[in-house]
Amino acid sequence: MSDDADVLIVGGGIGGLTLALSLHQAGISSCVFEAAPEVQPLGVGINILPHGMRELCELGLQDALAACAIETRELAFYSRHGQFIYKEPRGRYAGYDWPQLSIHRADLHKVLLDATVQRLGRDAVRLDHRCLKVEQDGTGVTLHFDKAEPRRGKVAVGCDGIHSALRWQLYPDQGPPKYSGVNMWRGAVRWPAFLGGDTMVSTGWMTVGKTVIYPVRPGTPEPLINWVAEIERPEAVRQDWTGRGRLADMMPAFAGLKFDWLDITGMIESTEEILEYPMVDRDPLPRWTFGRITLLGDAAHPMYPRGSNGAGQSIIDARYLTGEIKKLGATEQALQQYEAVRGPATANVVLANRNNPPDAILREVWQRSGGQRFERIEDVISPAELLAISDRYKQVAGFDRESLRIRPSFV
Repeated sequence: MSDDADVLIVGGGIGGLTLALSLHQAGISSCVFEAAPEVQPLGVGINILPHGMRELCELGLQDALAACAIETRELAFYSRHGQFIYKEPRGRYAGYDWPQLSIHRADLHKVLLDATVQRLGRDAVRLDHRCLKVEQDGTGVTLHFDKAEPRRGKVAVGCDGIHSALRWQLYPDQGPPKYSGVNMWRGAVRWPAFLGGDTMVSTGWMTVGKTVIYPVRPGTPEPLINWVAEIERPEAVRQDWTGRGRLADMMPAFAGLKFDWLDITGMIESTEEILEYPMVDRDPLPRWTFGRITLLGDAAHPMYPRGSNGAGQSIIDARYLTGEIKKLGATEQALQQYEAVRGPATANVVLANRNNPPDAILREVWQRSGGQRFERIEDVISPAELLAISDRYKQVAGFDRESLRIRPSFV
């Protein structure tokens, strides 16, 4: 059996497609194997922070992404009572060389898929290829599928998400993802713009109901607004990214949230399709790489979506891995060098998202104010402490402005 490509990519999501595009840019052959029989517009909104956007810009995708996204101007925090807490500029408005984009996941995926097909050819992405297992020997790997012939390559990369088949093969006793104690409901709806039309807002706290709201797609007369509602619950809902949610399960926690600048309750009630799933992650793994097999993105390091950072870390994984393969070839050594850097870096983000992500600002205000109205935010928490919480996360996640600006390109 001859090799199909140097790098066999299991999973055609954001990480897998970014890896294919990056490898192509570096002159390395790859093929993507996706379990789904057809591409469907799944999910809702996500944010691409400047460290992720830097990589997508280096792939020549900035214009295509900007055409279907909102460039985020600022991030703002408010109490459950609609009282202002803190805001900061984001992306190029904060002096970065790259923007922060808010975008529908389906739009991001389409840009990546279209670019992959255009640059690598239609055969570079094989749909309806559900991977059952991977075997390896001294010269390469063989992927086995449920309904297709085996495929041969030099290395295999599992980019197949939190329920990764490759991860299960490497860690058969891992058990289910760890529930955080928080359930999430998400939706997207056409709604009037708020706070200038390019602000990302976070309000309340998980004890009584927290929201994250931002526009993800331009529109006339109204943009598409993405919203996330989170609340602590003793039991997790299904761990299914397409699970349908019900208003009755959310209320009354998110009733009566009508501020001068946004009717949050009305927006949620006007959403036709609501998704629900638990906030889960997994403990950092001791290793991702086993010979010629490695993991990437959520397959390697699923994290709580509390720093707008999951997609960005997958993108960075893909770019860094490409750089190592460019230097060392599609070899075990390249995979080991990739893990040696990205393993500790993403483990730090997983733990930070559990304990001190940016929304720790809301936690501190909620706890210190007892959930009550306050006269002045300065009487609850100092501006310096709010800034420190935000800056600390940027450093852990790898997108503090100066470090990002001076670091060399991965590829």
